[in-house]
Amino acid sequence: MKILHCPINGPRPLQECHFGGELRAMPDPGAVTDEEWAEYVVHRSGEPGVKREWWYHVPSGTWFIAERHNQTDEILRTYLYGVE
Repeated sequence: MKILHCPINGPRPLQECHFGGELRAMPDPGAVTDEEWAEYVVHRSGEPGVKREWWYHVPSGTWFIAERHNQTDEILRTYLYGVE
């Protein structure tokens, strides 16, 4: 069983969590062109390496960040957003 460390609840089975996508800076929707907004919404960086990702622990309703190597699937650390 794969374990993911929730920053609030400690080690939890991965089945209790949902992937929320890669953490990326969102452009100001009122200041970008349609093409720039589409680039943000549609395109993702897929090269191998360490990614910062949103994860959601369903039972507690906690969103947190996991740093995960997407090639090896190794989770390096987890933390609450803004509390690095």
